[in-house]
Amino acid sequence: MKTKILFLDRDGTLIEEPEDFKVDSIEKVKFIPGAISTLQKIVQQTNFRLVIVTNQEGLGTAEFPWEKFQEAQQHMLNILAQYQIYFDEVLIDRSYEYENLPTRKPGTALVQHYFTQQYDLPNSFMIGDRYTDMQFAQNVGCQGILLLNPRLAPQPQFANYAVKNWFEIEELFYKLKIF
Repeated sequence: MKTKILFLDRDGTLIEEPEDFKVDSIEKVKFIPGAISTLQKIVQQTNFRLVIVTNQEGLGTAEFPWEKFQEAQQHMLNILAQYQIYFDEVLIDRSYEYENLPTRKPGTALVQHYFTQQYDLPNSFMIGDRYTDMQFAQNVGCQGILLLNPRLAPQPQFANYAVKNWFEIEELFYKLKIF
């Protein structure tokens, strides 16, 4: 049986994205309502492997130090671990958009190792809040679930599914008979 992957964006999808676009303190780690309970159900009731794929523009620079990011990131992962939610990988691209590197979503260089017969990409999903997340899903060959973000212009035409919140993701998984 091939392995299914649930690719997840981080900021704006798992946790709220702050005004400055940098989650660089534990105080800025605020989960999107329903994310933890839905992920917990996915972990308990499916065989999906969880993988975070995130663009963190400028990570490691003076304006966005690695140490501050890592402290917030570990805090987020520790909270999720309390609910038995673990990730096989956390893949982080640090480049700037203008660099147009293949590691930055919607590029797929960070996930090339999933392009094998071991993985069931057509029945895998990407959950994200941006057009680039849905483009990533298309580039990977998986299904895209767009979590509509009120701060961003909606572009549901690029997604297989568009939802308003994590509770609708849970409903969608029931509808698709994933649960």
